[in-house]
Parts: sequence; structure tokens; C-alpha cells
Amino acid sequence: MHPVEEHYLDLTRRRFFGVAGRSIGAGLGTLALASLGASAGQEPAPLIGEARYTPTPTTARKAKRIIYLHMEGAPSQIDLFDYKPGLADRFNEDLPDSIRQGQRLTGMTSGQAKFPVAPSIFTFNRYENNQDGAYLSELIPHTASCAKELCIIRSMHTQAINHEPGITFFQTGHEQPGRPSFGSWMSYGLGTMNRDLPAFVVLITQGVGNMQALSARFWGSGFLPSEHQGCKLRSAGDPVLFLKDPDGLARSDRRRFLDLVGELNEREAARSLDPEVRARIAQAEMAYRMQMSVPELTDFSDEDQETLDLYGPDVRTPGTFAANCLLARRLAERGVRFIQLYMRGWDAHNNLPREIRDQSRIVDRAQAALLKDLRRRGLLDETLVLWAGEFGRTVYSQGQLTKDNYGRDHHPRCFSLWLAGGGIKPGIVFGETDDYSYNIVKDPVDVHDLHATMLYLLGVDHEKLVYRHQGRDYRLTDVFGKVRRELIA
Repeated sequence: MHPVEEHYLDLTRRRFFGVAGRSIGAGLGTLALASLGASAGQEPAPLIGEARYTPTPTTARKAKRIIYLHMEGAPSQIDLFDYKPGLADRFNEDLPDSIRQGQRLTGMTSGQAKFPVAPSIFTFNRYENNQDGAYLSELIPHTASCAKELCIIRSMHTQAINHEPGITFFQTGHEQPGRPSFGSWMSYGLGTMNRDLPAFVVLITQGVGNMQALSARFWGSGFLPSEHQGCKLRSAGDPVLFLKDPDGLARSDRRRFLDLVGELNEREAARSLDPEVRARIAQAEMAYRMQMSVPELTDFSDEDQETLDLYGPDVRTPGTFAANCLLARRLAERGVRFIQLYMRGWDAHNNLPREIRDQSRIVDRAQAALLKDLRRRGLLDETLVLWAGEFGRTVYSQGQLTKDNYGRDHHPRCFSLWLAGGGIKPGIVFGETDDYSYNIVKDPVDVHDLHATMLYLLGVDHEKLVYRHQGRDYRLTDVFGKVRRELIA
């Protein structure tokens, strides 16, 4: 440990009371420490698998887990979900000031002399759901075939206008780095249903379009104990680094080694009262169990041909979106609480028609297969699936506009996403935007509302899942958010 870190550790209140209790030979320090831990909700730090929140009878408990398909880069809602046929007659017109309303723009389009309206060049078809039918783009026919399962929200809005704060806000409920991610909150609050796998697993697919940076802090634990951070499974080589024992080291030798290191860490935990030491113990034990569970998890040889065909030919290539969707289903049926899939490449500032065709082709069949596979295995009713980017795209073209080509800039004021399963109301379209898909005109939903509603479906009151840090109680929804009961079945 760095000397400066050692110095700050020595200044913690827990260390002070622990050392004081030992030095005076009385129970004062121990009692004070116990009181601190009870009031802060931090001591002792929960080991992997322990739940810190008990769902109450007053909240719904329909979902057991979440699969979050994050489309990094922000897909265009106008070309996928938010059908605006009237825009065809407004091609290349300047976006009216009455629609723009002086809203902020990125530096990429703020200097444009004109904001030319770019209607989508893609056909929309009406697919049967529980309402009169949902209009969905020709780009996602497989997903559209699941219209009866989907709750499409067209009235999402967010605060951030750039990718880093936008993704951070969607993952953690705050634009600034340092807060725990959604999956970490679930791991901390609800624990795991499989002690041989992490409660929070991350999968990444490289797209074909413009890709933004993907920071590990997006699935970090922030100020929560570090065992609650997401575990990233790699697509090449070993799924997890250092999972295999070195040559010449038997599993029994590894067990004796971990027992010795665990004993030393227990002594350090008693000395320093640092909860991260216990986190290390828990993570080492999890890694030991993962040596057996992960190879079985990532081996698709036990999947029948019908299932492989459902996901498509890409399913046999590790790291593809199809392979990761199948892996997500296998993680779900093994009790993993939060499964995060990142699909990169949606940031289409130029050549959007070409890029969105390629991106949609990659995700469409696989995500529909995931829903169908979960349904036929009886898992969809207890699995909440979310498909979302960090914000939307502008109706006006960034740069040159032609009849068959355009780009779109970032647009946080309104965008679309969908949910399925887990107690969400199926087959509905919620919320409306204006004729330009630029402003919300009915039923706005913000990110905190979405998080609060998702937690509610897990049986969690978002106002009660808290963690005290630096003298303040924090939660995923910060001091905002309300459960949108209109979205609940």
C-alpha cells in the first residue's frame, strides 16, 4: 500500500475506534464501531452473495434479474421506433425555431447555418400488439415480430448531450463519474442467486459504426464495496483473465494457497478494519469457484440446433452480439442478477442509413431470439429486458443532406427505448413526441423514473436501497425518480 493511502487509512473513524477499543481493553471501541456500522449500513461489508435489501410486500416482485442491452452511441429513434410520416413533405426545410426552442446543441452542429429536416428513408410497418398496432422500422423485422412482448417508450429524455456523461448517467443515475452502476446496486442490495458466478456480468460486442470509448467505470462499483463491480467476460482467450491455474499447480494446491492468503487477509481485516480487505477475500473465493463454472457457461455444445438456428449463424463466433445474447440467456438461467450487454457503433453523425442498416442487421435477429428463447424456457416473466441508448438523434441532418444519405447529431430531449418481460406491461407504446420527434408532448419519462420503475419490478423501493458514503445516504435515483405504474402489468 502507498504510504499516503496508509496514512489516510489510519485516519478513518473505524480504525480509530477499533484501535481505541483494543488499547483500553474495554468494549467502548467495539460498541462504537457496531453503532457506526448499523447507522451507515456499511459494516461489516457484505460478502458476495449476501443480500442487503429484503423486498417488502408493498412492492411488486415480478422480476428476479435484468438483462440490459445498451446500444452505445445512441440509435436514431426516428429511423427505428418513432414513425413520423409527415416529415416526408418537409424534406430539407429548416427546422422551425418554434420546435428548436433555443435548445442547446453540440459543438458539431451549433455552427451550421441551416438545420435541414431529414425524414427517415426507411419504411415503417404496423405490427400487432395489444393496442392498435405499433409502427416499427423495416430495419428490425425480427424484433417487430415480438411486438406483443414490447413496452415501447417514445418519450424518454435525459440531461446529458455528450456520450460520456450520457452513458454515465444512464448507468449510474448521475452524470459525474464515481457513483455505483445499476448492476452494482443490484448486487449489493439483492445479492446473487448463484454463488459460483458473479451477480453482475458484462459482455461487449464491437459494432461496425463510429464507436465511442467504453470505460470500465460504466460497470464499476463506485463507493460500494468492490466485489459488487461488474465482471467482464472476454470474447477471446480465457473469458476471465488468470482463470486457469499455472502449469504445475494442482487445484488442491490452489485451495491451500487461497486458505493461506485468506488467513493473512483476515488478520489484516482485523487490524485495519478496512472493508476492502474482506472484499478481496470474497473475490478470491469467487474466482476459485469460477474456475469450474465459467468454462461450462461459455461452452455452447449442449445447446440444440434449434436454439442455435434461432440466434443465427453469428452465434458460433465468440463476442458477436448473437453469441452474447445466447450467453445472456445462459447467465439468466444460472441465476445471475444483472447482465449487461454493450453493443458499440451507433454514433452515426454521417452516413447514417448505411451504418444503421449494418448495426440493425447485427442486433435484430439476436435480440428477438433472446426474447423468444426466454419466453419458451419460462424465464421472460421473471427477467426484465431493457434495450436503450444513452440519448436520441436529431431530426435535422448534420452536414450535407441528400435524398438517400444524412447524419444525425445527439439529441437528449426525446428518444425511444423498449422493455420486455419482468412484469412490464407488454404490447404497448407509451408517450408521444411532436411531428419532428424533437420534443415530448405526452407522458415524459426520465432516467430516474425508469430506474425507479425497474427497481420496483424487482421488489425494491428505490428510496430505501441506500448506502451511506461520506456522511450522506446515496441511492441509484439520487433524490429523484418516481415509479411509473402505467408501465406495469
